[in-house]
Amino acid sequence: MLHTVKKPAPPSEDRRWKTVDAAMRRYGYEASGLVETLHVLQESFGYVSEEALTYVATCLNLPLSKVYGVATFYSYFNLKAPGKHKIALCTGTTCYVKGAGEIVAFMRSEYGLEIGETSPDGQLSFDMVRCVGACGMGPVMVLDGEVVGKLTVAEMKKRIREWLSHDE
Repeated sequence: MLHTVKKPAPPSEDRRWKTVDAAMRRYGYEASGLVETLHVLQESFGYVSEEALTYVATCLNLPLSKVYGVATFYSYFNLKAPGKHKIALCTGTTCYVKGAGEIVAFMRSEYGLEIGETSPDGQLSFDMVRCVGACGMGPVMVLDGEVVGKLTVAEMKKRIREWLSHDE
C-alpha cells in the first residue's frame, strides 16, 4: 500500500539524493525498502549520516529508532564518514594470535585510533573484520581495498607514511 505521507525535501541539493529517492520510490515508500535504501545511501555517500537516517525515517513513515536500529544492526553500514584511507584489520583468532593485537596497539599509540574510529584530519579510518578467509597469511589487513597478509607493525607504519606523504 502506497503511503500518502507528504515527502519532505532532501537534506541538501546534492544530486545523490535523487538516487536515494529512486530507491524508496521503487519500494513504494514502504518499510520493506528500508535495507535497500540504506544500501543505496551507503553506496552514494560512503556512509549513513544522522541527517540521512532522519530523512529516510520520515519518507518511509518509520520511527527514527527503527531506522537507526537497522543501520546499527548490520555491520555493513557506517554511521560516520570514512577516512580517505581505510584500514580494516582481521581480528579473527588466527590473525589475533599472529599479531593483530600489536597492530591495534600501534594504531592506538601512533595515531590515537581505536577500532571503529577515523582520525580527526579525516585521513585514516581504522576498522575490524572478523575474517577475510586468509588465515595462513595472518595477521591480515585490508588496506584501501587491498588484502595484505603477514603485516608487521613496521610494514604498517611504512604504508601509512607513504599514504600520508602522497596526500600532501
